[in-house]
Amino acid sequence: MARQAEAKTAIQAISQSYHPYDLTTGAARSAEIVAEELAAHFATLETIADQANLSTRCQEQIRKAKRVVVKMVATIAFFFLTIQAKVEALSLTVEQEQAVYTLLIPGIYWQMAADKAPTVQGRQALRQQSQRLLAPLNCQESPLFMLELEQKKLVEGVATECAQLFQRSSSCTEGRNGQLALRHHSLHRLSNRKRCPELVEGLSALTTVHNYFITRPDGSTPAQRFFNAEPLNLFDYLLAHIDLPGRPAKKRPPSPPQPVLI
Repeated sequence: MARQAEAKTAIQAISQSYHPYDLTTGAARSAEIVAEELAAHFATLETIADQANLSTRCQEQIRKAKRVVVKMVATIAFFFLTIQAKVEALSLTVEQEQAVYTLLIPGIYWQMAADKAPTVQGRQALRQQSQRLLAPLNCQESPLFMLELEQKKLVEGVATECAQLFQRSSSCTEGRNGQLALRHHSLHRLSNRKRCPELVEGLSALTTVHNYFITRPDGSTPAQRFFNAEPLNLFDYLLAHIDLPGRPAKKRPPSPPQPVLI
């Protein structure tokens, strides 16, 4: 259990490290810093795997995930090069560019990240960090305060576009859906080896709908024609035999974007 907890902490640390800005200070995190932290977390996972005598397959999965670090670090480097080009195109002063780099873009970035956080505590922490970074921009001492309204809108629009450049994919969901689509693609018959429980249940449900629900113009179903007797109503049967799931959690409405530079 202790090793499982350590492994879970290391995996969570990988996710927390993969951000272009520091959660505590809001400072930019260079590709080198991200690379060092990710390497340290993967080294921890490899050590735990060795101590737990995990199978060769499990250790290979860790090494496979580690090979993606190169692309993750390259994404961080590409992100900062791209926002530099976009901000320089605004022709701001040095002080104004510094405010955009250190306050405006990271503040908007954590503002958007807060809407995606899975827990209430996480959302609150990210929103507080965002507010801490964005609040000084509306003070009279801010280099952006004296800009014209139209120029403020332009600067904020570019900063928002920059913050949106860094996207963290939900690979666990997309990978599973992609795998299921791959199994269906160009396959007419599925072997038992390729039949996962989800596919078997889905095919059985489609068969039931075809036999007991779809009707011909005369109103007969395939089951009725086969057994020469009208079967029970499919909908009534489902209501009597299936436990209805609980009501889903109420969907959180996305917070409307608020202008930053007033």
